[in-house]
Amino acid sequence: MSVRTATRTATAVVTGLGVAAPNGLGVAPYWSAVLRGESGIGPLTRFDASGYPVRLAGEISAYRTEEHIHDRLAVQTDRWTHLALTATEEALSDAGADPATLPEYDMAVVTSSSSGGTEFGQHEIESLWSRGPRYVGAYQSIAWFYAATTGQISIRHGMRGPCGVVAAEQAGALDALGHARRVVREGARLVVSGGTDASLCPYGLVAQLSTGRLSTSDDPELAYLPFDARARGHLPGEGGAMLIVEDAESAAERGVAHRYGEIVGHASTFDPAPGSGREPGLRRAVMNALIDARMAPEEIDVVFADAAAVSELDRIEAEALAWVFGPRGVPVTAPKTMTGRLYGGASLDVATALLAIRDDVVPPSGAAIVPRPDYDLDLVVGEPRPGPVRTALVVARGHGGMNSALVLREPAPGGRD
Repeated sequence: MSVRTATRTATAVVTGLGVAAPNGLGVAPYWSAVLRGESGIGPLTRFDASGYPVRLAGEISAYRTEEHIHDRLAVQTDRWTHLALTATEEALSDAGADPATLPEYDMAVVTSSSSGGTEFGQHEIESLWSRGPRYVGAYQSIAWFYAATTGQISIRHGMRGPCGVVAAEQAGALDALGHARRVVREGARLVVSGGTDASLCPYGLVAQLSTGRLSTSDDPELAYLPFDARARGHLPGEGGAMLIVEDAESAAERGVAHRYGEIVGHASTFDPAPGSGREPGLRRAVMNALIDARMAPEEIDVVFADAAAVSELDRIEAEALAWVFGPRGVPVTAPKTMTGRLYGGASLDVATALLAIRDDVVPPSGAAIVPRPDYDLDLVVGEPRPGPVRTALVVARGHGGMNSALVLREPAPGGRD
């Protein structure tokens, strides 16, 4: 990193968004679909799923790799990386940021990854089994790797500042953005952050089935129902969001057109061992994120829920939110019911929260959800709810006990569209 040491604490602002989601490729199509309550959940088509217990998912059917990624790069990388590269291009354009005009060591990349390049890895393993080791491509060694997306974005845009990857399933997407804020505070001007996932292949699906948390319903409207008495697990999805996180003063110096919001608080925790008698770490993550943001619970206008759709996990989340905010004390939403859970791509919730702040509206959860009254949640279902939305809390959990919470706030006066 170049020498940009400052005595002040830098403010991390989000100046650009890029989205690849099952219900919309690009920010505008995705956001319009969410506000209409349009779901991207449907039958799996990327392979024959008829023999699997899970046959529904959130696929990005509109994405054609050849329209976005050069052939030479496409054969070296996995779909998960393709989606991230495409979303990064949109985010940089949205931010009006030309990496060629910025010092290369002042730009960084921090992404999240859940399973790496699963589909690429499966194809190479199939070649190994069916044809032998001579038919395994050299790119297998890098395309599946968790840091592959970070590396490819860094190479493509000449970003040579502090780069990294966080592997913590859904929680990792929020942790990556929390780390991006830290990198900005340490002197970086611009950080590409967020994540994507694309594990809709036999290998990836079987790995997900091992958690016992996937829904086996064949009804797209009823398969993913968090906080509902009929909850039976979640559905997987592919895609995510990439965000441009900048130092506020640096962004002002280059004349940014708009700012979506500020990252003002972040915390992560880990659940205790089962049977320990100690409470799960989600509530502590939320409280610590609020403390980091120097905000009281009543200052939060909306919560974007983790929404596991597993009865015990839903109960834990509902109790944590009711304890922090009071019974039905804050609007709660789960737009991911229209995309599936995106694991490393859970940064899509952060992008959605920033759009909610921009437009002063709370987006809905899936229309078929009937919230359990004993959960004491003010769940926004079916239709958007008018704001104001000045602040948002995003919550995410990763399989294995990881919890993360991120607090967002509207831009400082003069920085909002």
